[in-house]
Amino acid sequence: MNVTMTTVQPNEPSRIHPHKFTLWVGMGSIIMMFAGLTSAYVVKKNQSNWLEFNLPQIFWYSTFVILLSSVTIHLTVKAFKAREMGRYRLLITLTAALGVLFLVLQLLGFRELQNSNIALVGAKSNSAASFLFVITGLHMLHILGGVIALLIIFARAYAVKVKNYSSLPIEMAATYWHFVDVLWIYLFIFYNWIG
Repeated sequence: MNVTMTTVQPNEPSRIHPHKFTLWVGMGSIIMMFAGLTSAYVVKKNQSNWLEFNLPQIFWYSTFVILLSSVTIHLTVKAFKAREMGRYRLLITLTAALGVLFLVLQLLGFRELQNSNIALVGAKSNSAASFLFVITGLHMLHILGGVIALLIIFARAYAVKVKNYSSLPIEMAATYWHFVDVLWIYLFIFYNWIG
């Protein structure tokens, strides 16, 4: 009697890439920072000298722009994985441009507040405007970091000599980009309806 024995290999859990793990830890730290800042905003708002004002309309436009950029970065990853390099280059260019446009619109929103005699910093400022400036300014710095990462990936996409088809850099950039997008949506909702 011939008995065949088969060994069953246990499925090893797939491990997260160390760079992705570091990114997730970093995003967790950013979440904690913004949670602390928005909590301080709520506490400070209960003081008597808090200035009530509406966000300029341009912040709505910037919200639409960042939502659109999340769509384009998603399509960028899909194009890269499909090896549609022409489409990939176009989409990463568009995503970086939308990121820059978001920053410009935010700066214009701050200028509009200043023109409405709402001082963001300095002796004449109110803590309401200062909190808005600090929290939104920190978010803008994180967007700027994402734009720089996209520009580096953009430069690599146009480098003819580079033939590296690892999707890790663009996947990490997309994860971070979606994160700062969701973070802005949270802040936007917080400013308009919660805070």
